[in-house]
Amino acid sequence: MTTIDLNADLGEGMDTDDELLAIVSSASIACGGHAGDASTIRRVLAQCGEMGVRAGAHPGYVDRKRFGRFRLVMPLKQLLDQLRSQIMLVRTIADEVGVSLAYVKLHGALANQTAEELAFAVGVFGTIHAMSPSMAVLALDNSQQVRAAMAVGLPLIREAYADRAYTSAGQLVSRSDPGAVIEDTDAVVERCLRLARRGEIVAIDGTVLTSKAQSICLHGDTPGAVQLARNVRSALEDAGVDVAPTSPEV
Repeated sequence: MTTIDLNADLGEGMDTDDELLAIVSSASIACGGHAGDASTIRRVLAQCGEMGVRAGAHPGYVDRKRFGRFRLVMPLKQLLDQLRSQIMLVRTIADEVGVSLAYVKLHGALANQTAEELAFAVGVFGTIHAMSPSMAVLALDNSQQVRAAMAVGLPLIREAYADRAYTSAGQLVSRSDPGAVIEDTDAVVERCLRLARRGEIVAIDGTVLTSKAQSICLHGDTPGAVQLARNVRSALEDAGVDVAPTSPEV
């Protein structure tokens, strides 16, 4: 049986966390950079423990005003210090509530930049590896994130996006461009089924991309996020796909 992990970005101030935790198998928890604080982190981590959902850290640029979706210019050391602080906060609280922190998934502009720039991604992932060599990274498949994770020796979970359009090069279409966020439920469900069954994603220009993604991201801030997640999970299970955390590539 094919297994697919469904992950959602949580603790970001939306009112969908509780409902999404009942649907997804992994939760990427905002670490206080673009959103979240110790209170929200603790709440989501405790719920992950109660509901058997795999927990991960979701750090990004420290920029709440723009939700971490704008590339900031700063010395690399400053950025890496911010990254360490965010991961340490989640890891400390995870230890306190007795929940294992399984992976790191970068957020927004930081995720996009590491997906495009290999040297930058190696620096970021090298920092994560130095903090915890056994920590997996949730990485956009076919991007420089995957190459960087392999280069530094981090366990890897390949990810695809259910509700985001792709370029023909396999990158996410900028949110400022028309059609970047896919809001049609049937289209999202069909994309997830095609990925699970055939390992394919269709880019915005019709190019068929091959993907080995093991995890599908469902954004909590997408319109109708909860019903969309329910429909995706139901369709996958009806097609004989098991929805559960997938093991990282080591």
